[in-house]
Amino acid sequence: MGSNVRDAEFSEGDELASSRRLTLVIYALQAASFFNGITLLVALVLNYVKREDVAGTVLESHFRWQIRTFWFALLWGVVGWLTFLLVVGYLLLVADALWVIYRIAKGWMRLNDGKAMYQ
Repeated sequence: MGSNVRDAEFSEGDELASSRRLTLVIYALQAASFFNGITLLVALVLNYVKREDVAGTVLESHFRWQIRTFWFALLWGVVGWLTFLLVVGYLLLVADALWVIYRIAKGWMRLNDGKAMYQ
């Protein structure tokens, strides 16, 4: 009976490790989006598809962080493009890109430290 408990814990640990690797891949996809924008959409789809798998874990906060990064980057990107002919649009796009870089780096570092993201 004791080995079954250990097996369950081990498989749960494997599942968490797999989800942690997926979270890392999603951060990498977000970073790659600076070279190929489609990877940001792939990352978002993975976040939504696998969201239930990380519910109740530290990784849930990372998924929320990644999803919010996408939607706010899209919002400010659209506003930036709509106002591009004005100087403010260019500044918004630069600020948006820097903000996304910050979000990816901060999330990646906290994931490597095994910490949850901010609420």
